[in-house]
Amino acid sequence: MKELAVINPENASQEEVRTWPVREAARAVVVDRNGKVALLHVSKRNYYKLPGGGLEGTESKFEGLKRECLEEIGCDIEILGEIGSIVEYRKMFSLTQISYCYLAKVKGEKGIPSFMGDEIADGFMPVWLSYKEARHALAQSKATTFEGSAYMVPRDTVFLKEAEKYL
Repeated sequence: MKELAVINPENASQEEVRTWPVREAARAVVVDRNGKVALLHVSKRNYYKLPGGGLEGTESKFEGLKRECLEEIGCDIEILGEIGSIVEYRKMFSLTQISYCYLAKVKGEKGIPSFMGDEIADGFMPVWLSYKEARHALAQSKATTFEGSAYMVPRDTVFLKEAEKYL
């Protein structure tokens, strides 16, 4: 998969990152039958993000992505192709995260998300926006956490911009 960016706002050195664990995550630009893009509004942290998250146990990227989309946007998805990957050096957690992003479409009907503790506390809410509206929502995000402003919003902005080639 093509690497689209490296995000390193805390200026972690190569010597530091060599010792850090690697967390893999799968994310998607999910489009419904009306051409609307799924975003998660993290209302209590004032930003938007793409659906997806960390892989659990021995999950493949596709298995993890399908699970995350069911949990976060209440949808079964069909993965259409690769968008790219982004490496994040998260010094605040002494962690390297590699996010793999895919283009996907909703399969069947939209359901109801099943958020967990932190997602509920952070006010997660799925929204479906036109591509232009989704780009605008990310651009206008003013995340109240460093993780959101320095990592999540920039990462998902790159993924959504790259997805335009396929939409």
